[in-house]
Amino acid sequence: MNRLFTLAVMALAMLPQIAFAAADKSPPIVIVADTRKFTGWEAWFTNLYNESHIYFALLTVAVIPIVGVLLGMMADVVMSRIGIDLKSRDLAEH
Repeated sequence: MNRLFTLAVMALAMLPQIAFAAADKSPPIVIVADTRKFTGWEAWFTNLYNESHIYFALLTVAVIPIVGVLLGMMADVVMSRIGIDLKSRDLAEH
């Protein structure tokens, strides 16, 4: 019974805050990136983020797999140069 009373008192204490939050007509928050220190492709990419979050997301989704494939190919070249051959695999479990 004590817990129920405590919960009721806390709910009554929160009612004014809920009413104030519902009545607040503040403008929506705008999220932008600071482009003053960027040049070249960094400035272009941050300006794209500021102008359209949809185009930024689509470009990011397209670029990530391409960069992953390029980094994987570079890692394959480096490993083949140091003697690790991943193309022919001999199983050691006999």
